[in-house]
Amino acid sequence: MQPLFKILLCHILNPKTDKSCEFVKNGALVLKRSNSGYKVVEYGKEKAILPKYATKKSIEVMDTMGKTIMPSFFDTHFHWVQDDVRLMPKKNLLQWLINYTWPYEAKFKDKKYSKMKAEKFAKELTSVGTLGGACYASIHAHTVDHALKYFVGDFVVGNVLMTMESPDYLTQTKKQALKLVDKQTKKFGNEYAVTPRFAPTTHPDVMQEASKMARANKSFIQTHLSETENEIDYVMSIYKNIKGYENVKTYTDIYKKAKVLGSKTIMGHGIYLSKDELKTLSKTKTSIAHCPTSNAPVKKLGLGSGLFNFKFAEKQGVDWSLASDIGGGPFVSMFDVMQSFVSQNKEAGVKGATYVKALYRATVAGARALKMEKSSGNFEAGKFANFIVVNSPKDLTGSSEKILERIVSVNKKSRKKYDKMVEQTFYRGECVFSRI
Repeated sequence: MQPLFKILLCHILNPKTDKSCEFVKNGALVLKRSNSGYKVVEYGKEKAILPKYATKKSIEVMDTMGKTIMPSFFDTHFHWVQDDVRLMPKKNLLQWLINYTWPYEAKFKDKKYSKMKAEKFAKELTSVGTLGGACYASIHAHTVDHALKYFVGDFVVGNVLMTMESPDYLTQTKKQALKLVDKQTKKFGNEYAVTPRFAPTTHPDVMQEASKMARANKSFIQTHLSETENEIDYVMSIYKNIKGYENVKTYTDIYKKAKVLGSKTIMGHGIYLSKDELKTLSKTKTSIAHCPTSNAPVKKLGLGSGLFNFKFAEKQGVDWSLASDIGGGPFVSMFDVMQSFVSQNKEAGVKGATYVKALYRATVAGARALKMEKSSGNFEAGKFANFIVVNSPKDLTGSSEKILERIVSVNKKSRKKYDKMVEQTFYRGECVFSRI
């Protein structure tokens, strides 16, 4: 029988807002068992917390003193079926898709291959502390089954819809696409995301009908929007010849007309959006998944798409969260994504891209995008105990921003090491990964 209470002795980082992250040195995090897993009761200084629980009989004290814990991550935009192309040459988004990504995704038609890759990728996710997110699978139904079966945590996964402008080996008929959506939304409900790959590969009537199914079954919707200027030109050149869309002015308006936008819709990238487009996203409560490592310059292993103007988006009332965009992004670790967000904006002379903000957008904001903010994202009482354990910096003085900077920036010159930063990962109070 598991103990009723667990207490972790550690330093604690708890993100609260874009500008606020509480740091508790020599702290204690108290968890209590529930029918659905361990939840946070409270946290504070060890000397204040421990005496309150001294008389409890069913208790386990876990001494992780000297280590720092923080909430586990949400990655709100990634393609698990692109794991092996993340380091392929990336000079142009559309060419990268044609030359590498689509041929690789075709391999997932094989169920044995898909299962094997899902089990491997699931281990990778827990090893970097990602316990939630919004994920793209391939057109093959079993790639969602395998992801939801093996991924540990709270994920929303969808099959990409590809009914036009796609290679023969990945093209569905409209009927096939809608039949798949009907089946998967009914089967998985809010764990499923209706996923038009992006406007050029999915007929607008398919997007509209699939979005209706998503709402009927409380599923999510996810797709790509305005990642590159070439992409926007490509999309608009196609849609000016589609009946009913000839006069649509913007990329965002295509999705609006196809009824894709809404409070459970996550748009990947959103780099090149006008004020009016952002206002449309804000009015419909559509959020953006910002992918700094994928959008980074080619020399930094990205696709060179450009820098997301988070301040402009926030000014128009658009919520956003951080994401890795595997395989556009080169590494799964959200620490790498956070560092990239901070350093790219710093290099561009943009103020406000702090480590505190990065942590908040990789945890609480990600939970919010997936409508899970009441149950996870940080250490508020009553939330599930989803967290990671990392090495503490030697210097624990100063603000939480300084402490976070010491933790996150340590591997910025050797980015692959971010994959090894997490020592332990806990999901609902149970250790699901340990390096120690």
